[in-house]
Amino acid sequence: MKILLTHGYFLEEDEKEKTIMRPYVPLGILYISAYLEQQGYDNDVFDSTFSSFERLCAFLLENRPDVVGIYTNLMTKLNVLRIIRFVKSQESLKATRIVLGGPETRNHIVKFLEHRADFIVLGEGEQTMLELVQWLDGRREGSLSAIDGIAYLDSEGGMRQNRERAKLKNYDELPMPNRQKVDLQLYLDAWKKHHGTNTISVSTMRGCPYSCKWCSRAVYGQSYRRRSAVSVVDEIAWIKEHYDVDSLWFVDDVFTVSHKWMEEFTDEIKRRRLMIPYECITRADRMNETVIRQLQESGCFRVWIGAESGSQKVIDLMDRRVEIQQVQDMIRLAKRFGIQAGTFIMVGYPGETKEDIYATVHHLKASDPDLFTITVAYPIKGTPLYAEVEDRFLTNLPWESSTDRDIDFGRTYNRKYYDLAISMINHEMRYHKALKKPVSNLLRLPGLKLRSVLAQSAMLLEERKKVD
Repeated sequence: MKILLTHGYFLEEDEKEKTIMRPYVPLGILYISAYLEQQGYDNDVFDSTFSSFERLCAFLLENRPDVVGIYTNLMTKLNVLRIIRFVKSQESLKATRIVLGGPETRNHIVKFLEHRADFIVLGEGEQTMLELVQWLDGRREGSLSAIDGIAYLDSEGGMRQNRERAKLKNYDELPMPNRQKVDLQLYLDAWKKHHGTNTISVSTMRGCPYSCKWCSRAVYGQSYRRRSAVSVVDEIAWIKEHYDVDSLWFVDDVFTVSHKWMEEFTDEIKRRRLMIPYECITRADRMNETVIRQLQESGCFRVWIGAESGSQKVIDLMDRRVEIQQVQDMIRLAKRFGIQAGTFIMVGYPGETKEDIYATVHHLKASDPDLFTITVAYPIKGTPLYAEVEDRFLTNLPWESSTDRDIDFGRTYNRKYYDLAISMINHEMRYHKALKKPVSNLLRLPGLKLRSVLAQSAMLLEERKKVD
């Protein structure tokens, strides 16, 4: 049986990402690839990141796989639909079965099946994909209804959704992701060229035990399962042996969620002398001086500490369950230990006012992170935020040509106001940073402040439009 795994992300088509140039390998399908191989099913991985839709189509026509598994998320949805249309339009691929998995599928099952996906995998994909492939290959007896974690159309065109698959209890049972199936050097070279250093992504946990209203839990649910520290360090040792890598990026939602695991990880890194610089994401309430010291001792050079807003009112509306003072304290403490601190900011959340936005400016200046990212809030189907604002949608775009990122909804102010707010916050922080070196930045200071003032003035005009 010929099995092809791909993900439908084409870097060349993403102008924003080409500017940022921080591509990561598709770990999800590489885990599935490794698991299928471990169970006796060879497979191909078509890594689309540095390729093109045309080359993917040519590969499909040349190899005519029996099964195509496609990772599907918010960014790749439209390309996934494009791939499905191509496969279903080709006579030579009429026997090819398309299997979709990933975070975008759970809340759009019917739509994807209507657009001719053959099977939807819900939740973790390794065991489900294996059983589905075995059934398609004639090696598994029984009916499709016996395979947990899939949805499909029956012979009469009715949608069937089988029971949920139980989550993996022992994450260590999975083999390491099959990185050798992709040309990882393309990623390393892209990072090196644009940033001076390169990085490789690593996953140590699945799920998140927290309840932020805007965050999707479509694949792993509100759970927390983790590989042993020894297993993770084994993977680091393998990476170091096979690649010339400068740093690691841990993709986990809350890297320091378990203080016991953090201690074990730090001890194992030190015992085996395998320290590689890394960055990670965590929460302020899962940090303290001991944890920050462990981060430093295990190689962490940058930690991202989520806040999303500088207003406690907005943080509570998000159900973030963290105190803004904690966030500020941990950002400053990480910096005192020589670790770069980054944070995430979101504007335009339901209920946010002008005063909340300026509280965010104050928060950023008070905590003074080395880096921050900022975006306008948007609702992802299946999240509490989506349910909360669904009756306020301002857009009614065709599902097959849009994503949840295109959704706008009635907020305190209009969308333009929040775009201006982002501009204001960015310019205020550039001015704040420049003030620390007033001599070298003497000529830049007036211009930076002027840009902030102009953005604030434009915000005021948009605010008055609402009143009028």
